[in-house]
Order: sequence, then structure tokens, then C-alpha cells
Amino acid sequence: MIVAKSKNNVIGKSGKLPWRFPEDLKHFRETTMGNFVIMGKKTFLSLPGPLEGRNVLVLSRDKNFNPKTAQVANSIEDALDVAKDKVFIAGGGSIYRQFLPKADKMIITVIDKKVEGDTYFPEFDDKNWELVNEKKGKNKLLTFKTYKRS
Repeated sequence: MIVAKSKNNVIGKSGKLPWRFPEDLKHFRETTMGNFVIMGKKTFLSLPGPLEGRNVLVLSRDKNFNPKTAQVANSIEDALDVAKDKVFIAGGGSIYRQFLPKADKMIITVIDKKVEGDTYFPEFDDKNWELVNEKKGKNKLLTFKTYKRS
């Protein structure tokens, strides 16, 4: 899983990111490059354009949804069958909740402030996750954390 979230777990507001941090966008791009990225339909439609260099897989129950720049899967199992190897889950809130029990790694950009929003990253039990890397961003509001399932 890869996500940027505020201190109060906000990840979105009205279908958009409630912040803009070029350093985090660069981190997302570099981390996911060359891999599958799974996201929900709303997250996909909120993108400003295609995610070049990545295989985008949209999880949607809409059988008629047929984007030109992504593949579509109608279930988690179908998505994982297509993606197979290294895959990143990139939101939104419902997608993160569905994949959290299956995730073995989380790459979380923590934004050191509380933000108003309507979409949240799910709470997770610290007992099941080990913080294996933490790096402060050049922007002092950002901390990049990597967790592995323990």
C-alpha cells in the first residue's frame, strides 16, 4: 500500500487530495514506477492524467467502465490475479480498507498537520506492523514511513 495521509488520517476531500506536496508526488512516482498500481474508480478519475510507466488497474463493479489508459478488475481476487507480483494499492479509502488485511507492506507519507476531509486511511493495529524505515522529508511537514507486517 502507498498513501499520503494527515495526522488525523485524512487522504481526500471532495474527490481530491487536500494538499499539494511536489516532494510526495515525486516519491509516489519513483516508488511505483514499473509496477502495477491498483486503485478505485473514483481515485482513477481524479488523476490529472495517465500514470506513465506504470500498469494501472482500476477496481470497479461497473462492468461498462472501460478507460483507455488502464485495465479494469471487478474484484480484489481478479485484480491480484492480473497484477501477480509487485503491486501498489493507491486508494481510495474503501480500496485501502479492503486490501489492508492482504497487505504485507505500507509506504506512508505522514503529513504533520490535521486536515479537513471526507476520506480516511483506515486505522491499523501497530502490533501487526513493524516500522522498518523512517525519513524526514525536505519539507518539514512530511515524514516517509515504511511498515512491514510482523
